[in-house]
Amino acid sequence: MSEDVTHIRFSILGGAFTSFWMHVNSEDLIKTAVMATFGTVVSYVVSLLIKFIRKRIKRHQSED
Repeated sequence: MSEDVTHIRFSILGGAFTSFWMHVNSEDLIKTAVMATFGTVVSYVVSLLIKFIRKRIKRHQSED
């Protein structure tokens, strides 16, 4: 009985994935990849900027 349920679950997931894949074109995938890369770079730069600002504030406070 358990194998039948597992088979049905994989069939449903496979059908849903195939349906989704058929509606996604290459432009959407490229746009998603570019946006993800851009978001990663922006996040990294902002984290470096915050780290730099925190160090500068700490250095300024220790001088006082």
